[in-house]
Amino acid sequence: MTSPADPGDAGTSLLAPGRAGSPAAAATGDHAYLRALLDAEAGLTRAQAALGLAPAGAAAAVTEAAGDPARFDVRSLAERARSGGNPVIPLVADLTGAVGEEYGPYVHRGATSQDIMDTATMLVAARTLDLLLPDLTRTERALALLAAGHRDTAMPGRTLTQHAVPTTFGLKAAGWRALVLDARDRVAAVRDTLPAQLGGAAGTLAAFGAYGAPDPMALPAEYARELGLRAPLLPWHTLRTPVADLAGALTFAAGALGKIAADVLTLSRTEIGEVAEGGGGGSSAMPHKANPVRSTLIAAAARRAPQLAAVLYGSLTAEDERPAGAWHAEWEPLRDLLRLAGGAARDAAELTEGLRVRPDVMRAHLGLTHGLIVSERLAAGLTPVLGRSRARALLTELAARTYAEDRTLGELLAEVPELRGLDLDALTDPVRYTGSAGALTDRALERR
Repeated sequence: MTSPADPGDAGTSLLAPGRAGSPAAAATGDHAYLRALLDAEAGLTRAQAALGLAPAGAAAAVTEAAGDPARFDVRSLAERARSGGNPVIPLVADLTGAVGEEYGPYVHRGATSQDIMDTATMLVAARTLDLLLPDLTRTERALALLAAGHRDTAMPGRTLTQHAVPTTFGLKAAGWRALVLDARDRVAAVRDTLPAQLGGAAGTLAAFGAYGAPDPMALPAEYARELGLRAPLLPWHTLRTPVADLAGALTFAAGALGKIAADVLTLSRTEIGEVAEGGGGGSSAMPHKANPVRSTLIAAAARRAPQLAAVLYGSLTAEDERPAGAWHAEWEPLRDLLRLAGGAARDAAELTEGLRVRPDVMRAHLGLTHGLIVSERLAAGLTPVLGRSRARALLTELAARTYAEDRTLGELLAEVPELRGLDLDALTDPVRYTGSAGALTDRALERR
């Protein structure tokens, strides 16, 4: 009997196809977290050496020992983490042993477990966001091409599930792109502010002074520099802004991509068929089906993300100088959020790059209401001729007759004597009633 695979790594995503094989999954697995924890420990020793608080040999020894994650047993660390409540405690013991007797005392010196765990979490987040952002860029570029290519492709605008007035697919795609750019900007802003964590047992840096640092406040900045993170203004053991900001940006990204998925799922229904995914998925029972799988997985991520964010926002109410439970509650939801958003971004890039648009179907659907889709325009156009009350009454009467007699609104209007001088073809053509959709699309595409 084989042993179960590591549940934290990218290869085991049986119930999570949205993240399976994604860059975000690989960047957030248990081995990736182990890599980040080791990097955080090695960076701390190097920072102390840079400030003369540890010998250069200690920095070299810790960095070398930490540079080979394969020598540390992830499963053993996970099992031993139960005794202290976090994996840093057993990792420090193993890393100290690997460094050896001479320089082992410099491992983790002056730090507390949360310093390392928070810093490693920021490293994992930074590395994951660096993979997620290119997929958002791919998505917005694909949407820009769709918006420009379909600037004037008229289609029914739908409000409260019903045909309202015409719009264009270009404007719809431009709106999707605007959301993706909003998500990109939020994620990029958070990425640039991810801080290292260093405060010691109660956030006072006292231990570093006890070990001889003449200016302990210089150490967090040096630590952050070693790791490529932002220097913290204060230790943030119970000031969880970085985690809350990540929660907000990732949840917004999932929701922004979810909007695209929701629209594609609607427009690709069999009875609508105005768009289709480039490579639909199959069905286990129905050979004829080509399911919109990419959209389905993105929609699933968007539904899950807000609940995960709620846990992270709830952890803002962390008590004392270091909390019991609030900090620990963040680890899994944040990792899940990174995976959800990363997987959704990967799927959104594939979805938008392969999306098939069907202008002929959109054009045909503009006629489903027998011309009533332009009744708003007709109300404005007929009022100068008939007066407001008469125009409204006439349109109400003819609207009922279009369905009862299976005739178009244009045909019925042509029989009204008072309207014989009007260009009814222009007034009733839905393609000519897209308002400023083209100009709005152009303006949206100016954003970079």
